[in-house]
Amino acid sequence: GLLSVIERLKDSPGQELRIVLLGLDNAGKTTLLKRLASEEVSTIAPTQGFNIKSVHSHGFKLNVWDIGGQRSIRPYWRKYLGSTDLLIYVIDSADQKRFEETGQELAELTEEESLTGVPLLVFANKQDLVTAAPADEIAEGLSLHTYRDREWQIQACSALSGEGVQDGMNWISSQIMNKKK
Repeated sequence: GLLSVIERLKDSPGQELRIVLLGLDNAGKTTLLKRLASEEVSTIAPTQGFNIKSVHSHGFKLNVWDIGGQRSIRPYWRKYLGSTDLLIYVIDSADQKRFEETGQELAELTEEESLTGVPLLVFANKQDLVTAAPADEIAEGLSLHTYRDREWQIQACSALSGEGVQDGMNWISSQIMNKKK
């Protein structure tokens, strides 16, 4: 997972990246973060506040900020956006009742001045559930194709099984490499 992305970046001594991981409550953000850090994902509690995971390898440091998605916490998201190198937004693909709400939150985030031009990776999580909407339908519903001020990618995944997570991390790696050029 995350370590293989870092392996590819080992020629970047001392490079540090700040990634903010956002999405509505129960979207699977913390499960995804634990999966990226190769930690146990069988018992996850809702995030009250935030989690930070830093991974060090070959002189490279990736700081991932996982911020709770409860409605009462969302107004504070903006306080964590400064110096963000990449935004990961996680969506519960099976919770179609909340697609409008999550789309509204994402649209407001991408309008934040501190995120201008920041690449966006949308993880369409919980694809292992039979009620999950396909990633392309979610992209259409979120109008991702209208985002012209940034690179973006939507990636179907299951944070629980890990399926699709590495593909998203590969996209992040390509964004980092393009930024270095």
